[in-house]
Amino acid sequence: MNESLKTLMERRSCRSYKSDPIPQELLDQILEAGTYAATGMGRQSPIMIAVTDKDTRDRLSRMNAAVMGADNDPFYGAPMVVVVLADRKVPTYLYDGSLVMGNLMNAAHALGIGSCWIHRAKEEFDSAEGKALLKSWGIEGDYEGIGHCILGYENGACRPAAPRKANYVYRV
Repeated sequence: MNESLKTLMERRSCRSYKSDPIPQELLDQILEAGTYAATGMGRQSPIMIAVTDKDTRDRLSRMNAAVMGADNDPFYGAPMVVVVLADRKVPTYLYDGSLVMGNLMNAAHALGIGSCWIHRAKEEFDSAEGKALLKSWGIEGDYEGIGHCILGYENGACRPAAPRKANYVYRV
């Protein structure tokens, strides 16, 4: 089977991570793959924030948990987070950011890194605390949080793929 197709079919969301950091070389490759995601009319509306600083990662985890009214780590112990945001002024921003998330997760899998899409970035970065964080990072504009791509080495096996549902594809 073609390696690209195999990667797409075998990638699963990982919900348990080792604390080991990802080497910079691998992280750079994952981020670069994110920059090559398709975007509406090539406008490249998304931006990515690669968070490797533990204090910032933990702060984002607490903010994300608070949206759910929880106090657990919604990042499942993953040591790094890539926050994907997209410019609301671009009509396709939500789709553009979603494609970036997909590229990040598929690239991570191709390199032996676990990943998972964690929601609630919209609520996080629409909050006063989230807007202040963006400003402190020098990010200005009307960005919406699309998702958090958590990354790390898997701590045990991820769940296998569920069987594909009947009538997933219709041919006309």
